[in-house]
Amino acid sequence: MLRSPWDTILLRIGFIALLAAIASFFQPFGLSHLSAALGGIITAIAFNVLELRVRRARLTSIVGACLGSILGGLIGLLFVSLLNPVIFIGDPTAQFFRLLVPLLGGFLGLLVGLAKSELIDLNALGLFTKPTENDRVSKLLDTSVLIDGRIVDIAEAGFLDGELVIPQFVLHELQLVADSSDSAKRNRGRRGLDIVGRLQKMPRLSVEVSSIDFPAIREVDLKLIEAAKARRAKIVTNDLNLNKLAQVQGLEVLNINELANALRPVVLPGETMRVFILKEGKEYNQGVAYLDDGTMVVVDNARRHISRTVDITVTSVLQTTAGKMIFGKYDERTHPISEPRSAAVGGSTI
Repeated sequence: MLRSPWDTILLRIGFIALLAAIASFFQPFGLSHLSAALGGIITAIAFNVLELRVRRARLTSIVGACLGSILGGLIGLLFVSLLNPVIFIGDPTAQFFRLLVPLLGGFLGLLVGLAKSELIDLNALGLFTKPTENDRVSKLLDTSVLIDGRIVDIAEAGFLDGELVIPQFVLHELQLVADSSDSAKRNRGRRGLDIVGRLQKMPRLSVEVSSIDFPAIREVDLKLIEAAKARRAKIVTNDLNLNKLAQVQGLEVLNINELANALRPVVLPGETMRVFILKEGKEYNQGVAYLDDGTMVVVDNARRHISRTVDITVTSVLQTTAGKMIFGKYDERTHPISEPRSAAVGGSTI
């Protein structure tokens, strides 16, 4: 076991020196001793960089990579044995290729094993698992919960354990929202990307950006469900439709809105808050605003104050599993009007 960073450094230096010595001894391609040693050093450095990239890989990724590299190496050895009778190359170069082909086969197998490691279920195999760790289940984060942002507060409070997994297709959807021509959607997409960055910076939290994907499925919600099945993970979402669809298929869902129902609301009737009136409401003389997390605020007597920031008095808060709505009232006699703003504070739903 490596006790300090110096042990790792010495191991890396030893590997570089070993590869340089092997290349210098065999002199592949008719290279001089110095040129061959330099090529070995460059190859060893490249392998060290690769190791640094996969150091934080999950156990399933490591197992998949090992199995793939072993299988690839065996195929490489078989390939060399079949070509031995027909190789008419100089002896040093032939020996170099006999060593290189199994290494290339093992490396190719390693990459394939990493790509398919999501399909490995160590719990089903009974490998490398402890019964006391069954409660530490991975949690797949949906786009809606990242845009919402409250997942950061929940994680900081220590109410989330296990591993948080953010699939690449969820990040892609956030990027599409962030690149939208609609300023409201653009702000929400950027907020979601900022939330991902904040989660990754939490020292006590394990966050993985997973490459798992299902190209045959186009809908992000259905991809999340398939990913949760493959990883035996829970889905964290605010989407009511995804919540119901996942539960029908026997998956566990953590709905942030359901958690909010058990807690005290952020605002209470009678409190004052400042909002930006974005558009008119459905009823007479109503204005509609949105908070940073996308919560809709319906304001009476605010229709003629569209594109202005006003102070309102909260009259009621409606919290459901589909989300939260705040109802308020604007009174010109008690609340002044702030200067118009060029952009909205929040945005509409995706």
